[in-house]
Amino acid sequence: MTEQAKAGLYGSSLGANMLTSGVAELLGTFVLVYGGTAVATAASLARPVAGVPYDSLATPLVFGFALLVVVAAIGHVSGGHVNPAVTLGLAATGRFPWRFVPAYLVAQLGGALLGALATWATFGNPGRADAALGATAFAPATGIGQALLVEALVTFLLVFVVVSVATDERVPSALAPLAVGFALTVSVMIAGPVTGGAVNPVRALGPMIVSGNPANFWVYVVGPIAGGLVAALVYDRFLARGATPQ
Repeated sequence: MTEQAKAGLYGSSLGANMLTSGVAELLGTFVLVYGGTAVATAASLARPVAGVPYDSLATPLVFGFALLVVVAAIGHVSGGHVNPAVTLGLAATGRFPWRFVPAYLVAQLGGALLGALATWATFGNPGRADAALGATAFAPATGIGQALLVEALVTFLLVFVVVSVATDERVPSALAPLAVGFALTVSVMIAGPVTGGAVNPVRALGPMIVSGNPANFWVYVVGPIAGGLVAALVYDRFLARGATPQ
């Protein structure tokens, strides 16, 4: 096993046990998608908590909190990618072995599908029929080009932070989960009013597939992956230790 294959995010050991890593990615993505889409569904259905309905900040906050919890819980096992844009960005910069990419992507999509199914089980048919299980959707008057750009920009923000705090030893390790969680919150707050704020292809695909509402699904795949690739390449080329910008 090469050193490159051994060194993962948050102290994880890549390739030591791919089954363990795959299960961690599946469970981590499940927690992220279930937490976020359940709150988004409750907000859409106007279901109150102790008599108080969710406001517009609930969904971005819970996605950020969920990612913080996931990174803290499984980061040392699988690297806590839980997002194909992170996995592909790391692979493109040589920080993650390409041979492990398919297993991670399958696990992430599986976790997202399970998360959407759990949201359906939690809210029943109204959650699926009336709230589409929290699936992302364009705001009125949002065009394809605008949506692609916004999803790319906010995913750039998230992946840039992930690569910075999780791959550079100059960053205090205790800061990483907080920084990554807050970055997702900011990203969803920015994009939410325009695209619904996926910032993650499987976060979009899971609820879309289970609810049967796949409108513009490719935008939520292409935009985040493009943004994640650019973020990882920019950090690796210009800001990482040992980078030699021309």
